[in-house]
Amino acid sequence: MNFTINGTRHQADPDIRASLLDVLREHLRLTGTKKGCDHGQCGACTVLIDGRRINSCLTLAVMHQDDEITTIEGLGTPDALHPLQAAFVSHDGFQCGYCTPGQICSAVGMLDEAAKGWPSHVSETLDGDATLSDDEIAERMSGNICRCSAYPNIRDAIRQVAEAGA
Repeated sequence: MNFTINGTRHQADPDIRASLLDVLREHLRLTGTKKGCDHGQCGACTVLIDGRRINSCLTLAVMHQDDEITTIEGLGTPDALHPLQAAFVSHDGFQCGYCTPGQICSAVGMLDEAAKGWPSHVSETLDGDATLSDDEIAERMSGNICRCSAYPNIRDAIRQVAEAGA
């Protein structure tokens, strides 16, 4: 199978039933994406596929050969952090750090959804501006669990980047 991950072509020969998460971690050694619950409930495995956030443990790798896949490794580098990575550092939005890659990938997708005006369950209106209030950020990030309870810091980091327009 051939994949475009973080702008680079990769080839792997996994079992046809392999999840995208397992191909990323076990075949391509992109271990930034974490395996949490392996049931799509915790969000630790969140990646971006064609700009949309998805739980990589719940999708078969074979389904994404023609898609642009972005993992945490593709968002920034130690010398040039993505704005959300820098905000997470600035606001201490990562305590143990295990959920952080999924949180950041999910937040990137969430900011893009909000910029497009896509509503959530707590949006005041179904069309128009999706203002990122605390309730709006919490709802949009509700699929990502942090056992360290760094939620206020994560929310502050996301709000900082949203307000900066990055």
